[in-house]
Amino acid sequence: MNEEIRIHSWPCSYYLDSNKQWIPGKLSLTPTSIKFTADKTGELLVDFQLSGIGEIKKESSHFIFSSLTILEKGSKHWFSSLHPNRNVVFNILEHFWREQLLSNQESGAGAALESSKGKELTGMLEGSQKRLEDTAKVLHSQGEQFDNIMRGLHKIEGDMDVADRLLTELESPSWWPFSTKLWKTPLESKPKETPSSPNTKTQEAILLRIPVIITHRTDSNAKPGNLTVLPSGLEIRDCNSQLLQRFESRDVDDIRVHTPYEISIRQRFIGKPDNSYRLLAARMPEVIPILEMQFSRKMEFLEDALGFSGAGKSPQDLGASIWQAATGFLGAAANPGFPAGSREGMDKEQLQVQKVSQEEAKELRQILRKLKGLALETEAELERQDEALDSIGSSVDRATLNIQRHNRRMRKLT
Repeated sequence: MNEEIRIHSWPCSYYLDSNKQWIPGKLSLTPTSIKFTADKTGELLVDFQLSGIGEIKKESSHFIFSSLTILEKGSKHWFSSLHPNRNVVFNILEHFWREQLLSNQESGAGAALESSKGKELTGMLEGSQKRLEDTAKVLHSQGEQFDNIMRGLHKIEGDMDVADRLLTELESPSWWPFSTKLWKTPLESKPKETPSSPNTKTQEAILLRIPVIITHRTDSNAKPGNLTVLPSGLEIRDCNSQLLQRFESRDVDDIRVHTPYEISIRQRFIGKPDNSYRLLAARMPEVIPILEMQFSRKMEFLEDALGFSGAGKSPQDLGASIWQAATGFLGAAANPGFPAGSREGMDKEQLQVQKVSQEEAKELRQILRKLKGLALETEAELERQDEALDSIGSSVDRATLNIQRHNRRMRKLT
């Protein structure tokens, strides 16, 4: 328990600025920090807290390809030759970095730092606010383009109605003695949009929803998404909230806990590959107790996961205490200087005084209110654009059908 848990590690190269050379080694992620250890010497070259990171970016140049840069307190660290690939490492690091900043434990960690931490948080929130404002502007411009498309489609529909009347006149002119108007054929009805029946499953109560990093089967690409725990099963969605997989409770054959932060869900099939997803998340310790209640007989704690909860316990105690151990490690984020789960660290956390000034706290609250308002406006705009896209698709289908019908009628006239 005194040794910090390692969530993931990747072989890579680190650019040592003092020697002007690339050092091969291993990049490691823990719940609170990022470390890099050289292969040859075993020396720890990089060790900094997730809370001190200002930015994580994917960069490249004429001399450095597919690199990952981490900005930490004014220092820029370069990592390259990442395995399995740069995108996987970026998605995982960014996920744990953002969750660390958003977690409740971060407030305790901020209390242990100097008052300048409030300025750092303010700067980071201001940067996030600027990015969200830029995104909102792009979305607004995109919404205007959708509105222009809708107006153009409405004009096309109006022109189609005029063409329909003119074709009707040409097919049976008033001066023709054998007009077909005496035997009116039923007009082709326009396809109307039928309101989709509400999905009962979407109205189901949500027990918990957390952001996760998703790996499907043997695919090496880890992508961001979210896991939703429902009373009747589990839903896995991508970062665009598109449903990737829904597991009913009866469909799940086993759930393996690899570490307190990583699980795999599998559905077996006969005669074809199993359907399995591997999920990695900073908030996974919150999900594991719920999964134990829902899938108690299907849960399996692997040896690597049980090793974190200590020896000398029965298998039942080991299985029950794995997420408690992980919660202790999450609590270590509040006091990096003390072992996870130690009594001294918990007492120290309670005795520490918040060192963010009142002015900084007030400014942070104002920025957070603006961020919340921007997020709500962005969500509403996205929902409106989703409806506009559905209407555009339906209008295009109707226009296509009308054009084809008019072409057939014009060919008959010629």
